[in-house]
Amino acid sequence: MRIISGTNRGLKLKAVPGKNTRPTSDKVKESLFNMIGPYFSGGTCLDLFAGSGSLGLEAISRGIEHATFIDKNGLAIKTIHDNIHKLRAEDKTEVIRVDALRGLQLLSEKDIAYSLIFIDPPYEVRNINNYLKEITKNKLLAKNGLIIYEHLSTNDTIYNESLSIVKEAKYGHTQITIFNMPSYKS
Repeated sequence: MRIISGTNRGLKLKAVPGKNTRPTSDKVKESLFNMIGPYFSGGTCLDLFAGSGSLGLEAISRGIEHATFIDKNGLAIKTIHDNIHKLRAEDKTEVIRVDALRGLQLLSEKDIAYSLIFIDPPYEVRNINNYLKEITKNKLLAKNGLIIYEHLSTNDTIYNESLSIVKEAKYGHTQITIFNMPSYKS
């Protein structure tokens, strides 16, 4: 696992020890960023179910100004901190150890909206609609922002009346679904 492109291109990242997390493959990560960027001039991102922090750190390498990482697993949090230190990105990051749904509720109190929201839960996590509902209810997605959801192609039906699917792509058993909020109301 490595940073694919940008200022930290080629830097190897640590993976979370054990089998409780499923890192995004470099191939899928590269395809994902080619769909949404591939480079950014500022903005913020939220890496939900962050694992190693690979997606948020890739976004920073490609120009995102600040990333928030949320994960409830202690080993994941340690790995995220190690990877942030390796990139020397401490001033561009915030790491929160909490359940994803609770994390979204906590972020609503900060009055922040994210340009990119990565949702990459363990494949056994179902009902993404609960997370999408919290994001839209708490106005966590910035105007023109994107939600990028990585999941098994056989997961539950995705539905949120405020969001539209912009793009979908399959890579073996993995599917990327990208949402935006076309009827954004300030």
